[in-house]
Amino acid sequence: MKFIKFNDSTIDSFLFMMLTDLAKTLTRSSEVEVEYGVQSYYNPFEKKIYMSHFWKDRSAGDMEAGLKSDVYLRAVGTRSSSFREFAGFLNDVHRRFNRQSFAKQLFMLLEDIRIEELIKKERPGTKRVFQKRREMYRKHFTTQLTLNLERSIFTDALYCAIFVKLTAESPLEGIPSMQEDIDMMIPYIERQLIRVYEADSTKEIARITEDLMEGLDEVLEKDMLNTYFFLPELDYERAAEEPLFESIKRAPSLSDDITLPESSDGDEDIHEEKMNTWHRETEAPSKSFLQFDIEHGAKSDIGKDAAREGDDGDQALGSVQGSARQTKREDYSKLEALESRQDEHEGAGLADGKENKFAFPVYQTPHKASPEEEQSYKEQAKTIESYQKRLKQMIQKILEHKKTLPRTDLHAGRLNRKLLRYFTERNPRLFYKKQDPSSEIDAVFTLLVDCSASMFDKMDETKRGIVLFHEALKSVSVPHQIVGFWEDTNEATETSQPNFFNTVIPFEESLLQAAGPLIMQLAPEEDNRDGYAIRQMTKQLMRRSEAQKFLIVFSDGEPAAFGYEQNGIVDTSEAVIEARKRGIEVINVFLSNTAIEESQMKTIQDMYGKYSIFVPDVDQLPDVLYPLLKKLLHKSIG
Repeated sequence: MKFIKFNDSTIDSFLFMMLTDLAKTLTRSSEVEVEYGVQSYYNPFEKKIYMSHFWKDRSAGDMEAGLKSDVYLRAVGTRSSSFREFAGFLNDVHRRFNRQSFAKQLFMLLEDIRIEELIKKERPGTKRVFQKRREMYRKHFTTQLTLNLERSIFTDALYCAIFVKLTAESPLEGIPSMQEDIDMMIPYIERQLIRVYEADSTKEIARITEDLMEGLDEVLEKDMLNTYFFLPELDYERAAEEPLFESIKRAPSLSDDITLPESSDGDEDIHEEKMNTWHRETEAPSKSFLQFDIEHGAKSDIGKDAAREGDDGDQALGSVQGSARQTKREDYSKLEALESRQDEHEGAGLADGKENKFAFPVYQTPHKASPEEEQSYKEQAKTIESYQKRLKQMIQKILEHKKTLPRTDLHAGRLNRKLLRYFTERNPRLFYKKQDPSSEIDAVFTLLVDCSASMFDKMDETKRGIVLFHEALKSVSVPHQIVGFWEDTNEATETSQPNFFNTVIPFEESLLQAAGPLIMQLAPEEDNRDGYAIRQMTKQLMRRSEAQKFLIVFSDGEPAAFGYEQNGIVDTSEAVIEARKRGIEVINVFLSNTAIEESQMKTIQDMYGKYSIFVPDVDQLPDVLYPLLKKLLHKSIG
C-alpha cells in the first residue's frame, strides 16, 4: 500500500494539509513545505520544516499538539534564531570539543526552550500546545533518565536530567547522582542552566553551551548514544545571506517608492511636450532594439492583466496591438486595442498541484472493438439487464409523476392573485408553479477508472460495474464518459511524467448503441497518479453545461507514481476538495478482493471524505452500484 507512512503508520491527510497551511501562514510564504522526519528542524535551502516522529502512536489530540509545536518552533521561532551564530557555534564545536553530539544536542535543547518562551509571549494562544509538548517530553525524558542510569549510559542520562531540570516546576528538583566526576559538576551545571531563561539571543545560548562543555568535555567518558534533539550540519553562513522563508528569486523592488494617486483632483499641471526616454534607468548601454527602455514603474492597484481606462490615442494603435488573426473583409472597428482575445475554456486555470508539475496528459483513442470484445460486452450486459431495466422504469415513473403533478393550489411557489382563501379556508393553498417540468435529467457523469497494475485481479468485475453504469445512463439519455488512467513507469523521470488517459467512451458517443463494447479495452497497466487524473477530469466537466456533475472514481486505493509515494494521498485529497468547490460531486468506489482493513478505510476517507463506497467483494459490485446510481439519478431529477 502506498500510503503516507509516519514511521510505519498512516497519517491523516487532512491533518497534514492543516499543518502545511499553518506553516505557510506563519512564515507568510507559499514556498514553505512540511515533512515528517526523524527529528524536527528547518532546512532553509529546501524551505522545508521537518516534524519529528516522536509524536507518533499517541492520541489524536496529543499527536496534533506535538506536530503543531514543531511547526510553531520552526516557522515562528526560527526568525528569532541567528544562523550566523549557528555557523560560529559549529566551528567552535568541531575545533574545541570531543563530545560533539552532546554539545550540538545541548545547544538545540537550550535554543528551543529560549524560542519557545518567546513564541508564548508573542502568541499566547500557543501556550496550551507547548504545555502538552512539555508534559509529553518530561514523561519521556524521565523514563529515559531511569533507563540510562540503570544501563550506566551516563552521557545520555545527564542530557535527560538537564531537560528534566530545565522544565521542572519546582526549584527543589535537582539532577540525580550519577558518577563521581559528573556529581562534582552538578552545582556548576545547575548554575549555568539558570542563565537559559535569562538569555535573549542565540549568541548567549551558544556561550552557555560552550561554558558547560568546557567542563563536561573532559568529564564525560563517551559521546551521546541516542539523538534527542538535532542540529543539522548545513552551510549556515550562506543561509544567513539568503531570505529565511522566501525564494531568492523575488520581484525586484522599485528604484523609487512612488505611489500613483487613486484619482485626479482636476487641478494637475498638464504638459504636452516630448519626453526623452533616456534617463538614469538606461545609462548602461544594451541591445534594446524593439524593447521598452523603462523597466521600473510606480506602484498601482491595477493587476498585471487588468485593463486600464482608454484614451484618445489607444485606438490609433489598434491595428498593431490587436490579435494577429484574419478579419472580416477590412473592418477594423471591432479589433481589441488593449487585450488580445484568447479562447480559454472554463476551468483552464485549474492548477495541477505541486506534486504534478512535471506530469502531462497523453490522451489515447480506443481502436475499433473486436468481435471478441463485442461478444464479451453482450455477455456482461445480460448479467446486469435486470438492474438496468429497473432503473429505467424508476426514472420514467418519476418523470411522468412530475409531469402530472398539479401546478396550482400549492403550499409553496409563486403567490397567485386569489387571496380570499387566506381568510375563508383553514389551510389555504395560495401558490402555483409557472415553469413546466423538464422531461430530461440535467446531469452528466464521468467514470474514472484506475488502470494501475494493482487492479489486475479486479478489472473484470470492475468492467461489469461500469457496463451497468453505461447501460443505465444510456437508457435514460444521460451523457457520460468513461476514462481509464495510468502513468507510464518506464518513461517517467524527474522532469517528465506522462499520464495516459484512454477515453473508451467520450461524451459525444455515450448515447450511441455501438459505444459499449469499447469498455472491454480497459486493462491494468502501470502506476496511477490519482490527484492529477481527478484534476484533468474536473477541467473537462467544467466545460459541460449540465446543472449536476458527478465524478465516480473506481480504484483500489493505492495512489503510486514517480515521486508520488509520500504525498499522493494529500495531493488526491486536495484535488477532490478543489473539484467539490467547483460544484462537482466526487465519489470513490473502493474495490477489494479481501476484507478491508480499518487503516485502509481511514485512508480512503481521508482522501474522499464520507463519499466513499467500500466493496470488500468485487463480485458484488453491481449490487453495490445499483443503489448508488439510483440515488444519484433521483437526485438529478430533483
